[in-house]
Amino acid sequence: MIRGGFLSPRQRSDLKALLRDGHTEQRLARRANAMLLLDDGWSCERVAEALYLDDDTVRGWRKLYDEDGIDGLRRFEAGGGASHLTRAQEEELATYVSESLPRSTREMAVFLKQRFGVVYESRSGLIALLHRLGFEYKRPRTIGRGMRVDEQQAFIGDYEKLLNSLACDEAIVFADAVHPVYAARAVGCWARPQDTPAIAQTAGRGRLNIHGALDLETGKTAMIEVETVDAASTIKLLETIEARYPKVALVHVFLDNARYHHAVLVKQWLAQTGRRIKLHFIPSCCPHLNPIERLWGVMHKHLTHNRWRDFHAFADAVLSFLRDKVPKRWSDFCDSVTDNFRVINPKLFRVLV
Repeated sequence: MIRGGFLSPRQRSDLKALLRDGHTEQRLARRANAMLLLDDGWSCERVAEALYLDDDTVRGWRKLYDEDGIDGLRRFEAGGGASHLTRAQEEELATYVSESLPRSTREMAVFLKQRFGVVYESRSGLIALLHRLGFEYKRPRTIGRGMRVDEQQAFIGDYEKLLNSLACDEAIVFADAVHPVYAARAVGCWARPQDTPAIAQTAGRGRLNIHGALDLETGKTAMIEVETVDAASTIKLLETIEARYPKVALVHVFLDNARYHHAVLVKQWLAQTGRRIKLHFIPSCCPHLNPIERLWGVMHKHLTHNRWRDFHAFADAVLSFLRDKVPKRWSDFCDSVTDNFRVINPKLFRVLV
C-alpha cells in the first residue's frame, strides 16, 4: 500500500506547476496528476479508476518518481524486456553515444537491442531519452584545416582600426568568386500530411562563374559574369569597382588568398599610375571573415532552395538578384550579411575523422 504525504512542499509545488502548465504534454501531466492524488492519500486503484488506467500503471509511475523524480516521469520508452534502462545501462549508453557520435537513432536502437535486449518501438522515445541524458542533435561545422587563431585576431584588429580611421573619401568592399550550379536544392518544408513535395530534376549540370564585390555600408554590388575566374577576371572586377566609386580616393578591397588574386598581372595592374584600389587579404582557410560568403548563402536560400528553373532563367535570376535586388532591398538582407566577425579556434571543436 502506498501511503500519502510522501511529497515535500517543494515537490508538490513542482508537480502542480507541471500540471497547470498549458505546454506540458498530456501524458506527462497525467503522471503528475497521479502523483499528487497518491500524495493526497488516494489508493492506486482509486487513482487508476479516476484516470481510466490500470493500477499497475500507476504503481509503475510511482516507482519512476521514486527513482528519478520528475525526470523519471518524463520517461516514455517502449521496451521489450524492460520498461526503461537502469542507471548503469544509461551510463553505458551515454559512453557509447559520446565515443561513437551516432548519426541516427536507428544506430542507438541497434546498440540497445544487442547490448541490453531492450527494444525501442518509437524514435521519439529514444530522442526523449537522449535529451534527458544531456545530448543534442548537432550538425558538424566545416572548419579550415590551416586556420590560425592569432591570424584571425590580427585580421579583426586591423579591420577595426581601418573602420575607425576610414576617411570620408574611402570605401570598403569584400570580394569573392562564386560558382552557382544549375540545380534545385531540396530542403525541408511544412506541408499537409497528404501532400508529398517533390522537385523536378534539372537537365544538365551547368554553372555560372561570377566574380563579385559587396559594400556592406550601402549594399552596392559589382557582379561580373566570366568564362573563367582568374587573374583577368580579377582585374576586370577591380576595374568595375573603381568605376562604381568615381569620387572615392581609395577603395579597400578585402578578398581571399586564391592564387589568381596574387597573380603577377594583378600586381602589375595595381602598380599603374592612378589606381585607387588597395587589396587586403583575409587569413587562409577563414571564409567566415569574408561577409560576401554569407551573401552567397542568402542567394541560394532565395533562388535554389525548393525552386526549379531552366538554365537561362536560373542565370538571369542569379544575376538579377545579385546586381539589382540586393542593392535595392539591402535593408532586408543586411542583418544576414554582416562584418560581425568572430575568432574560430579549432581546438574548441571535436574534429571528426
